[in-house]
Amino acid sequence: MTTATLVSSRPAELRDDGWAAHNIWQHSASVRALYTARARDEAEEMDCLAQAAELLAPLTAPGDSVIDAGCGSGYFFHSLRKRNLPLAYHGFDANADFIEIGRRELSHFGLPPQHLQALRLEDFQGSADHLLSINLLSNLDNYHRPLERLLKAARKSLILRESIKDGAAYRYVRDAYLDPGVALSVHVNAYDRQDLIGFIETQGFAVSEVVDRRSGGQPETVIGYPHWWSFLVATRRRRPD
Repeated sequence: MTTATLVSSRPAELRDDGWAAHNIWQHSASVRALYTARARDEAEEMDCLAQAAELLAPLTAPGDSVIDAGCGSGYFFHSLRKRNLPLAYHGFDANADFIEIGRRELSHFGLPPQHLQALRLEDFQGSADHLLSINLLSNLDNYHRPLERLLKAARKSLILRESIKDGAAYRYVRDAYLDPGVALSVHVNAYDRQDLIGFIETQGFAVSEVVDRRSGGQPETVIGYPHWWSFLVATRRRRPD
């Protein structure tokens, strides 16, 4: 018996850089420039961050900690700093370039570089008094697993801003605002209000919805598709069974 050896003219290729290669945030020089300006406090404060800080303030006590999930370059730190909120700010983001920008620039404003970590949400494990997530879940394929991870980490509260409406809408569309020659798609999802709130309540939280004041609850176009921005303020009642 003989064994044939097959030699392919097109051998298989196995690499470990697929996540970064297909992550839209790795492929936008304009976003990196914007996140640098925000970390330097040279850009106008985002309305949603101002509102998030105001929603967070009455829930906190001096010395409380907050983790900003999907923090970009950590510029929410400026929203806390300008309002004299005495919170220990920490953040993580899957894009290491953003974290490098934040560590470099925010250290000039007093944030220890180690408070920002390059970390995917799938790899996150930890806890803080308060969790913040701004515009993160709507760009993922679904919300259940990542939201559960954030809720488990929140000892007191979670401030969530996402696209929320009556009836879900799932889209996976080409992002036309990336660097030249990059052809990637992104989720532009809107989640059903009752499903989302009900899921959070099962994790032991009381939930109130606050409409995004800039959009006033009306759909806002993002890369050509609508988002219905709202905040969910979730405060812990108990640990889940």
